Amino acid sequence: MQNGHLTHTTEKRLMLFSGEGYPQLSEWIADRLDLDLGRVELIRFPSGEMYARYMESIRGADVFIVQSLGDPVNRNLMQLMVMIDAAKRASAKRITAVLPYFAYSRQDRKTKPREPITARLVANMIKTAGAERVMTMDLHQGQVEGFFSFPVDHLTAMHTFVDYFVEAGFKDADDAVVVAPDTGEAKVANRLADHLGVPWAILNKRRSGPGQSEVTHVIGDVEGRRAIMIDDLIDTAGTLCNAAEVLIQKGATEVYAAGTHAIFSGPAYQRIEASAIKEVVVTDTLPLKEGEPQSKIRTLTIAPILASTIKNVFLDDSVSEVFMGENQLF
Repeated sequence: MQNGHLTHTTEKRLMLFSGEGYPQLSEWIADRLDLDLGRVELIRFPSGEMYARYMESIRGADVFIVQSLGDPVNRNLMQLMVMIDAAKRASAKRITAVLPYFAYSRQDRKTKPREPITARLVANMIKTAGAERVMTMDLHQGQVEGFFSFPVDHLTAMHTFVDYFVEAGFKDADDAVVVAPDTGEAKVANRLADHLGVPWAILNKRRSGPGQSEVTHVIGDVEGRRAIMIDDLIDTAGTLCNAAEVLIQKGATEVYAAGTHAIFSGPAYQRIEASAIKEVVVTDTLPLKEGEPQSKIRTLTIAPILASTIKNVFLDDSVSEVFMGENQLF
């Protein structure tokens, strides 16, 4: 007590917790940060309700909750909300939701009357629960970032893919081309092509329904070239595998595919295994499913990116430095 005022200086504390969406990724991030994951009790009651209780004090801490919103999507999403609410009521100083994969990001606008904009709804839910910051990888559309009224660290796996394909011999190769699977990925394909020093092309698609489309023609030269198709996510892989067939028909010698989020729902694994694609390169924002064919799938880890970003956010350092200023692709 000095001059009638109570003074107290506390050190900042970074605490990392994991939901059940992808605990292995959370452990890899913790290892990179030289931390132990915080202890949290997570229960699913027989009725289906979720429960979370932190098993140690988080008062005044900078809390990061890692939860990838993969299958089962709604259960993982609700668990995230409960964990955020519990952290808020336990007096965490700041709560950051680390979402390697942000579910519902494809529902980012109305395309028909009486539709929801569910990406906006999820953003509102996260804010209402009590988070003050979101960290995520390669959103389906950059506009989703604007659905939040607080800071969003929109990270990208671009440099992870660049490093992989440079090592695989695609840098400045005369026989290589990067292919955008649709016009929406043109900027991303252009960026990868620039990094690799190769030309790029676009596939023109006609969409007949949700998750259903067909390639009508190829804009650009793929004949005699090794093609790399790049997308933000791979879901049922139907369009991807059909596109690979078209590229082979147009004269491509080999077809590779790259996608940040390996959703791989329905018959995706079987389709990839039976397709003309030589290799599908994905990151570990989502876990691969056990017991499925994976001989053509190569997984690259984004744990170092997430760990570095978490550290910089905690220390109030620049996040763009992690990506050399190239974390905004849109």
